[in-house]
Amino acid sequence: MTLLIWQDDMDTGIDIIDGQHRRIVEMINHLHVTQKSMERFAVGDVIDELVDYTLSHFAFEEELMEEAGYPFSAAHKRVHEVFTKRVSEYRLRFEAGEDIVDELRSMLSRWLFNHIRNDDKAYADSVKRHLNQFVRDHQQDGWLTRTVKRLFG
Repeated sequence: MTLLIWQDDMDTGIDIIDGQHRRIVEMINHLHVTQKSMERFAVGDVIDELVDYTLSHFAFEEELMEEAGYPFSAAHKRVHEVFTKRVSEYRLRFEAGEDIVDELRSMLSRWLFNHIRNDDKAYADSVKRHLNQFVRDHQQDGWLTRTVKRLFG
């Protein structure tokens, strides 16, 4: 399996989410490179880092969807939970001594690319509208504006 290459059709238009997705792709590639070193301990560290980062990303993404009032956020969260369980099973197999890296990388890359292109793109417009409204609300009546009005009328 070759290294993954980010494709522009995976951009959601939400910079912070796209950055996190790109980071996950880099970590999957790092797993491939580390696997070539044949150092099982290093591979385990990369798997742990990848899982931990992905869980943090999911929590962040789920919070954004909920804040934006995305109507399918519960279903999206359930997709994340099923994926997390699946990856945990790979992690357990690895810890038991099984060589799962190729299988894990293949599953991660297929799942991630499909998930971004379908599930994540589905919430992108709702979240972008919410973020844009948040920025507008806080630009018009931000701390500095309120303070200047209060002090100088």
